Amino acid sequence: MMATLAEMDIPAHVDPTRVVDIDVYAPEGLAADYHAAWARVQADNPEIVWTPRNEGHWIALGGEALAEVQSDWERFSSRVIVLPKSMGEHHQLLPTTIDPPEHRPYRKLLNENLTPSAIRGLKESIREASVHLIEKVREQGHCNFTESYAQVFPLHIFLRLLGVPLSDADHIRHLALCMTNQGMDLDFEQAREQFYAYADPLVRERMANPREDMLSRLLTAGVEEDGVRREIRHDEALALVVQVLIAGVDTVGNFLGFAMLALARSPELKAEIQSYPGGTLAATNELFRRFGIVAIAREVRHDMEFRGVAMKAGDMVSIPTVVHGIDPTVNADPLKIDLQRKRPVHSTFGSGAHMCPGQELARAEAAITIEEWLKRIPDFRVAPDSDLTNETGIVASVRRLCLEWDV
Repeated sequence: MMATLAEMDIPAHVDPTRVVDIDVYAPEGLAADYHAAWARVQADNPEIVWTPRNEGHWIALGGEALAEVQSDWERFSSRVIVLPKSMGEHHQLLPTTIDPPEHRPYRKLLNENLTPSAIRGLKESIREASVHLIEKVREQGHCNFTESYAQVFPLHIFLRLLGVPLSDADHIRHLALCMTNQGMDLDFEQAREQFYAYADPLVRERMANPREDMLSRLLTAGVEEDGVRREIRHDEALALVVQVLIAGVDTVGNFLGFAMLALARSPELKAEIQSYPGGTLAATNELFRRFGIVAIAREVRHDMEFRGVAMKAGDMVSIPTVVHGIDPTVNADPLKIDLQRKRPVHSTFGSGAHMCPGQELARAEAAITIEEWLKRIPDFRVAPDSDLTNETGIVASVRRLCLEWDV
């Protein structure tokens, strides 16, 4: 039930029957199971609710409502995508915090460098990196998967793609986590300032002396406005590069934590993926549906009624993407991993104008990881030194997944 103090802060336009006490960064039962916690929240409430937590905002709990908020930029702006709003207004990264048509030139830059054909050309190097990390632990019969693989593999792949030194990985990861999680040693603004300070010389050097890497291509291709191409400004380059680096840090690694935990717990699932007719890449779509992990937000552009709910300009709407994939009205028996499910529907990679441009890379990294791991370590289980506590900020995770197997 609502606390009296929180109830006093309910805006006049909010229907009291829609008010709930939910912290999107700490739903009840989160530590035991992030996805089950959101499933309970979803089952117990209307598709759109309002909470006084994190400065007060709406939450889209229905899968279709969430997808609509996420996609409809004419009613729901991406100007602020991080809660609480007072913090999110300082985010200002490109292209995630601008709307069409302004965002299109920057989005085009990313699309051109992350096309399916470009990712296909990277698959062998992705596979080599995966095999290398797996072989380092295979003869040990045990590993801390979180530290030795999940936190290393996706970020190193991404830094190689960008042409950024791998020796910078820990620093980049730390700054990114401070910008996406509460309770870190740096607050949001401190981390943002330090990230910009890190990126500044990198941007200047690469614009002056471009190389054969994605970062150089992003910074030297120019942006097109009204049919005229111009050079990207330094401030734009910084906002774009920092966003790209943040995006490469923890989404794939955190997803792999949940996916590998599910595999470790189920010999049947391991066997089914290995024999799946469409191959591992096709099988992972169901895993991405089941394990949505990102919680962002949108800002209401103008006073309106949305699905029977009165909203005011400036209101924030949280969109925890997990709830789309686990909505039983969208996917039957949604907490079950069913590789035979036809057309699993989810928002794990977003939708609309801000659909994740790196989704093909993420899919390839996940599929190759699972394929190569099962090939080399087919029978593994959760090790007792794991800490399976689920944690969340903007991106949910398993705190420490350790695996063991017979050698």
